[in-house]
Amino acid sequence: MQGLSETALNDLARAARWHRFDEGEVVFDRQSDCRGVYLVIEGEVDVVNYSSQGREIAYARVKAGDFFGELSAIDGLPRSANIVAQTECRIAELSRETFAELLKGQPEIAFRVLQKMVRIVRTADERIMDLATLGAHQRVCIELLRLAKPDPVKADSWLVYPMPTQAEIAALASTTRETVARVMGQLIEDGLIRKVHKTVYLNSRDSLAELAQRLNPKREDAPAR
Repeated sequence: MQGLSETALNDLARAARWHRFDEGEVVFDRQSDCRGVYLVIEGEVDVVNYSSQGREIAYARVKAGDFFGELSAIDGLPRSANIVAQTECRIAELSRETFAELLKGQPEIAFRVLQKMVRIVRTADERIMDLATLGAHQRVCIELLRLAKPDPVKADSWLVYPMPTQAEIAALASTTRETVARVMGQLIEDGLIRKVHKTVYLNSRDSLAELAQRLNPKREDAPAR
């Protein structure tokens, strides 16, 4: 963890339990009775849940250098989500007791945990607002806008690289893979985006944003007849 001395890091390394997970392997699920905190040393993991119909809902992706599991470690309640390895991972597990001692003795670490919890609350607020006010097609467009980064080669251009799979976009937008495929196909046909291998280029970021605002949630989410 950033902010710790080399001595403190060595002490944590000795206190931690070390794990390796293969791509797609479940680190823990919502039924798990573990209460520790996990530090991602190598690789990436996804924080996900599943609806009653089995649809995957993505909360976040945790990359090397970050951590997860702090909610249950703090309040002692069951896990709030499932953790799945996105890649091969090397992870250090700290017990709830070790994590509590760390927070009490290292104000910098405690503040970093608070910052992360604030980000979680803000992200949750955004997602709730999206689900309450936007249709599925709008949410797909919004996710593309959120994922887009400035093109390092062409000025005033935006791209998504590497482009997530349709299933991953569906999980982020709380919709189905079929809906994502339909929206992406329509955006390509309308000339708003183009796909080249693993990159999606936004031909006009402003036009895509305007489209997301114009779409009619009731019409687009209505069942096919």
